Amino acid sequence: MSLTTETQQFVNRFTRELPADPITENFSRQVQHSAYSRVQPEKVSSPALVGVNQALAISLGFGKFLEDPARLALILSGNELLEGMSPYAMAYGGHQFGSWAGQLGDGRAINLGELRDSEGRFQTLQLKGAGPTPYSRHADGRAVLRSSLREYLCSEAMFALGVPTTRALSLVTSGDKVVRDMFYDGNPQAEPGAIVCRVSPSFVRFGSFELPAARGDVELLQKLVRFVIRSDWPDLASRLAAANSDAKTKQVYLDWFSRICALSQEMVIHWMRVGFVHGVMNTDNMSVLGLTIDYGPYGWVDDYDPDWTPNTTDAGQRRYRFGQQPAIVRWNLYQLANAIYPLVQDAEALQSILQTLPETYERSYHRMMCSKLGIDDTLPLSAELIRVLPTVLTSQPTDMTLFFRSLANFDVNTDAALSDCVASAFYGDQGLLEANYELYRMWEEKYRLCLRNSSGGQLRIQIMNEVNPRYVPRNYLAQQAIEAMENGDPEVFSSLLTVLSKPYDEQPENLQRFGQKRPDWASNKPGCSMLSCSS
Repeated sequence: MSLTTETQQFVNRFTRELPADPITENFSRQVQHSAYSRVQPEKVSSPALVGVNQALAISLGFGKFLEDPARLALILSGNELLEGMSPYAMAYGGHQFGSWAGQLGDGRAINLGELRDSEGRFQTLQLKGAGPTPYSRHADGRAVLRSSLREYLCSEAMFALGVPTTRALSLVTSGDKVVRDMFYDGNPQAEPGAIVCRVSPSFVRFGSFELPAARGDVELLQKLVRFVIRSDWPDLASRLAAANSDAKTKQVYLDWFSRICALSQEMVIHWMRVGFVHGVMNTDNMSVLGLTIDYGPYGWVDDYDPDWTPNTTDAGQRRYRFGQQPAIVRWNLYQLANAIYPLVQDAEALQSILQTLPETYERSYHRMMCSKLGIDDTLPLSAELIRVLPTVLTSQPTDMTLFFRSLANFDVNTDAALSDCVASAFYGDQGLLEANYELYRMWEEKYRLCLRNSSGGQLRIQIMNEVNPRYVPRNYLAQQAIEAMENGDPEVFSSLLTVLSKPYDEQPENLQRFGQKRPDWASNKPGCSMLSCSS
């Protein structure tokens, strides 16, 4: 593994301050009393850069490599390490689909190191698909192009949408084939391999605390909690350092947990706002910074359906369906509370924080929905309007994104029917079904009244268009980009990224095709509707 003399300032707090796995050989095993294992990326045969976030690269100090994509591909595939990089895989556990799964860890993710960006913020670079680690559980640690492209695409789309998220720096094809059974039907196929470089202030998860707690390793648990507080919460770190009693230390831990609760619920509010479904909200996929992390079998709501999940593994239980996401994040926070209990030793205090979450969420959800509808959230009628809206949207297949975007054009000062205003959102070619006339009329009557009593005025359209996106990375669009890329055509991917970088703006005519509702052919096409965890 070659080292270069570049001057990237890697600080690597995680590996400097937390205990490492004493075993350096890379084989699958249970890792005890350690926060991470040292591991080197495995070289790939011919890395090629097919996507790079130039603004992020410059912010991270990689701008000097942009004119040499071949060199950058070597670095961002793991084939070449820069001076100061300190590769490692993190140890953590987690609840998967509601059941404790024990040790999980970074099975195909390798952290290259941590540095400061141009604004002085700490950022960790992580390669997904760079080879096996001690946590791979006998898997190959690789990723395929289709899942890697989807991750790159969605990470950056979410960032542009204003959703808390990890970022994507690059997409590199490996030149190697990776065998995957996409449908878990006993028919594995060799697919193009790829590596995504993910960027985040932290990749610490709920499961990072669950694993030592489950093992009774309170010493490691305390080291992890204190490290995270020092790293990401400077005001709490100051209080922790000054705490001269167990009671004051406990209160810092409780305030830290309360903030994680608030950030996690805020993240899910954004998911509900834009129609994003994570698909696999296991506790090992929950960031302690309230960031959307681990883009696997995610999906975007086309026709509005609170019971829809994009994950084939979850097709029967539908645990992680769209409408269930707020409840699941609370369930996950409950598991985090259980994990940190050995440090707090106060179940009542933790429970009192958890008990506030449903009401806090409902208030935030109400404000968010009122902003999407362009009405004042203090209106008494607004709660009834929002309560009935799911019935309206599910009365016939209705595109969520187009429905809300169209509402900005509803003119309360004319007699034009609401159903005509949102007609482009209806699936099928029959328009509003006769059976739904009365439902729409009643909802429209309440909506008109709310609009007339709201203070938005001429700014209403602008305000609504700032929270209701025109473009989202629908699964069928991602699949089209994947198929084109696999056939050697990166243009669809590039054009789609351009549109998704400004999701609230209207686009030139040649790009407006990315704002159409799901076509009929995509309803059941593999990759366009539900997806598996296989990647």
